Amino acid sequence: MLLALTQFVVVIDASITNVALPSIGKALDIDQDNLSWVVNSYTLVFGGFLLLGGRLADFFGRRKMFMTGMALFGVASLAGGFAQSEEWLITARAFQGLGAAIASPAALSIVTTTFAEGKERNRALAIWGAVAGAGGAAGVLLGGILTQWAGWEWVLFVNVPIAAFVVWQAPQRLLESKAEEESERTLDIPGAVAITAGLALLVYTLVDAATVGWTSTETIIRGVIALVLIAAFVVIEVRTRKPLVPFSIFRNRTLRGANIVAILTGMSLFSMFFLITLYLQQVLGQDALKAGLSYLPLSVSIILAAGIAGALVTKIGFKPVLVTGLLLVAVALAWFTQIEVGGSFLSDVLGPSVLAGVGLGLTFVPVTIAAMSGTKPEEAGLASGLINTSQQIGGALGLAILASIANSSTNDAFATGATKVVALNQGFQDAFLVGAFFALAGAILAALLISSNDSKDHAEAAQRGEVEPAPIV
Repeated sequence: MLLALTQFVVVIDASITNVALPSIGKALDIDQDNLSWVVNSYTLVFGGFLLLGGRLADFFGRRKMFMTGMALFGVASLAGGFAQSEEWLITARAFQGLGAAIASPAALSIVTTTFAEGKERNRALAIWGAVAGAGGAAGVLLGGILTQWAGWEWVLFVNVPIAAFVVWQAPQRLLESKAEEESERTLDIPGAVAITAGLALLVYTLVDAATVGWTSTETIIRGVIALVLIAAFVVIEVRTRKPLVPFSIFRNRTLRGANIVAILTGMSLFSMFFLITLYLQQVLGQDALKAGLSYLPLSVSIILAAGIAGALVTKIGFKPVLVTGLLLVAVALAWFTQIEVGGSFLSDVLGPSVLAGVGLGLTFVPVTIAAMSGTKPEEAGLASGLINTSQQIGGALGLAILASIANSSTNDAFATGATKVVALNQGFQDAFLVGAFFALAGAILAALLISSNDSKDHAEAAQRGEVEPAPIV
């Protein structure tokens, strides 16, 4: 539960500030164009450093890096709550993202090296998937309550006692584990610099594309540089004796497929929270508290479905559960295209929210199990870093694409004489439709790319209890 609590806090911090943005902008005099960087600075650093964070956990100790990441996360949250300027807050959010990028893959690798692969690990990852999936929705809910009742600062201060509790309890509850002996550990510095810079720049390019334009000179130049850095990383890894990412890990077909599907999962789901929040506040006119409370059914359905997903994976395998979950998400997003200007939470949001929550719960758990299935104990941090990175890159890409689609559609509606609310609603409808296609594509690729034999074997071994626990070095 300590590890699940960590993941919950890390995930909610990507969304907890969303409903507080108007209050933050007013308090710190941040203009509308720069306000999005209160969210983006966290996402940017988190996505860019995840892969390095996962490998650091393997090299220097998973518990040690987990505690280091949570300590940094807590200190940065405290600094952010006391922010007196735009630059101060955005910098603090960036350091929060760095702490999260160190702690999150370390936590997931501790789960996979502590619990036996099979029924035991499925149950643990069901809890992990529940809090990861519910975190995005709960972040909006908690953010609305704290902003309304305590002030925007508390969306950051709330992390401090949680981080302190986690760091205090970790030595008492978690065993230390490493991938290699002290004498064998070397860190691929050139590879680490290349991939971290490449991923961070790629995320920055994606999140800023909605503002400066997909075909703008800035977007094209940044995108090319990011791809060159990632290509340089590939060359470095092929040539170095101790690579940051041994490409042999990608021989695992299920791991490859799970990471590709995770990108599309992120593309469809991360933007869903963003779009629903805007619809509730800008079209239905809800305040921060009411918008946050509107996420409660979604959060509950995710948690319940994730609990069921762990048992289903043990019974029928991770592949059919994953495909089913993504199909339900696709249907839910298609249902969201029916939102209306004169609608209400009960008629327009409740039904598709609950369905999306069920789909989310049935997606996050099996895609994580699939991504970690069959990996060696010494690759646990790397595998967890990969799946987290795939989801974050997918989330940044999906949000950039769907935000651009929503803005373009809204502008077109304005041009035809539509009112502001009608134009916004049209933009959200079109964005939800594209999100549904992302989820459908994810379901199709899950069916094609993830090994049915691996899924079946995993379920049969879990039922027989024959899978041995992963050894801890």
